[in-house]
Amino acid sequence: MSSYDGSQIVVLEGLEPVRLRPGMYIGSTGTRGLHHLIWEILDNGIDEHLAGYCNKIEVTLHKDGSVTVKDNGRGVPVDKHPVKKIPTERVVYTVLHAGGKFNSNVYKVSGGLHGVGASVVNALSKKLSVEIRRGGLIYNDEFKDGGKPVTKLDSKGELPSTGKCAKNDTGTKVTFYPDAEIFETVEFKAETVKKRLKEIAFLNKGLTIEFSDERSGERKTYCEEDGIKSFVSYLTRDMTKLHPEPIYIEGTSGDIEIEVALQYTNNYSEQINSYCNRINVVEGGTLVTGFKSGLTRVMNQYARELGMLKDKDENLDGKDIRNGIVAIVSIKHPDPQFEGQTKTKLGNTDAKQAVEEVFSLEVTHYFDRNVEVLKKILENALKSYQARKASDKARNAVLKQLNDVDTKSKLASCSSKKPEECEVYIVEGDSAGGTVKTARNRRTQAVLPLRGKILNVEKATLEKILSNAEIKTMIASFGCGIGDEFDINKLRYHKIIILTDADVDGAHISTLLLTFFYRFMPELIMEGKVFRGLPPLYKVEYEIKGGEADSADASAEKNGKKTAKKKKESGKKSRYIMDDFELEKFRKEINGKGKILAMQRYKGLGEMDAEQLWETTLDPEQRVLAQVTISDAVEADEITNLLMGSAVPPRREFIMTEARYANIDL
Repeated sequence: MSSYDGSQIVVLEGLEPVRLRPGMYIGSTGTRGLHHLIWEILDNGIDEHLAGYCNKIEVTLHKDGSVTVKDNGRGVPVDKHPVKKIPTERVVYTVLHAGGKFNSNVYKVSGGLHGVGASVVNALSKKLSVEIRRGGLIYNDEFKDGGKPVTKLDSKGELPSTGKCAKNDTGTKVTFYPDAEIFETVEFKAETVKKRLKEIAFLNKGLTIEFSDERSGERKTYCEEDGIKSFVSYLTRDMTKLHPEPIYIEGTSGDIEIEVALQYTNNYSEQINSYCNRINVVEGGTLVTGFKSGLTRVMNQYARELGMLKDKDENLDGKDIRNGIVAIVSIKHPDPQFEGQTKTKLGNTDAKQAVEEVFSLEVTHYFDRNVEVLKKILENALKSYQARKASDKARNAVLKQLNDVDTKSKLASCSSKKPEECEVYIVEGDSAGGTVKTARNRRTQAVLPLRGKILNVEKATLEKILSNAEIKTMIASFGCGIGDEFDINKLRYHKIIILTDADVDGAHISTLLLTFFYRFMPELIMEGKVFRGLPPLYKVEYEIKGGEADSADASAEKNGKKTAKKKKESGKKSRYIMDDFELEKFRKEINGKGKILAMQRYKGLGEMDAEQLWETTLDPEQRVLAQVTISDAVEADEITNLLMGSAVPPRREFIMTEARYANIDL
């Protein structure tokens, strides 16, 4: 037995953990993670705005691939930190979990609560420079190669000033170059940045954001004086509205500030987007519960006062009252407590009480002055109630059939009955299904092959959706029901893994499945139960020159995974590679140390035998899974409706705009 003592414990210093596991800090090393760097720096300026010290932020995409974010806040402090004994600015940009957000005297309300933003960006940048204007002086600091300081401190260990400025000219400017060795791409997308800046402007009334793209020459200014009221107008711009202007409510309960804006449309769904300290609380939580409770109670009171409901009538259901609603619920909370798998669900009980109290009172004042708007909303709710009663009969008839669905002919179940250790692979076709069934661990891994593509639920009625054979089989296999009957505690598999070929058809099947889950079983995604299996794209046969370290082991050692270098003998070796980005990195690693002898590209799961499929895609110890999450509910709703809905022109425009960023398999 090998020894296990203190020498086996690797301690990562400074910013090393970020470079070793960037996904833990920014979500991924793809496009999403790349743009997250901008959001982290941007958050610092927005927190200054929330504190009342910043009214302008500038974001610039440069031709050399760098990004500059400049704000006119107070400027990061440059005095010597009492504990670290170095300039406080350097602590902010080089030490994890350091920041003013932990001190309620500095920031009463803040979005960034963990103090990792600026230092994480520095850790993942090839170069980062900071310019601070504070107290009539200008200070500059520079870092390279993941946060290594370049600027020399003076004899007192302080950051020297590099010039003078007016005393009221304050703020912080950060320019960073993302590290191409870490990210799959370092090309920022202007449309992604603009969309986020527009949302930030909606959520921060009176904040001016100037965007510049030096690559295209585009310049744009965002400033929304009407805040979330304008946000709702923007979200409903292509919808038929039941009343001309959004309803806007604001108020304060204790230390909690509440804003609500809502608009009713003729859609047959509800869209409620919630924000706490301008963070998108995707899973909602107590602030949404308070809004729903207040709205349901007030509308039922009015329905009875106006004679639209009789004494013998049951109350209108909350879903009927919210039918067609598009709403934004935004609160500022001094001590938000987030919960849920993705930490995007607010748990503060005082938030529910505050939102319900403020909304109920203020919306009553609004409806007393706008009775015609009130009547239109109530008429819409009554129509929804009547339609739901009629459709419930048809739906219940279909749901009863689920007990009779024959899953045995399709589902290869697993022997374990413990949901926490069970997982189901959804695969395309019987051929791939047969290989997966052979390769799997029969005790914990079930397989559900789909015969053909499932229905596009974005374009179909509920009755048609529930009559689809593949969808019925999925619902019956999962065991947790659907709609009002959905109960995630009855889910038989704690991992639902979509496993399709890496081609256009596979991508389409994945999209159809995710659309179904998002619209009819969103809790599966919110609770982190849905994954995409990521089989490798290549198998490489290669040879290393005698006496040289294997490139894979050398890379692992460099990242702190191994404490001893092992020499490898010359000879043929093989390695699975996930994608083109990893292949290019491998080519660079092996250059001069050996050569690639042969390379196989897997276009489908059927090209792998059972042993290869197990060791690359099914083995929990070695496989790669991508958890499906929703980071932005507004964008998720818009893109789902855009790509899977019936309107062709906006879909065509979106595809034409995004085509240059697509991965094309020829």
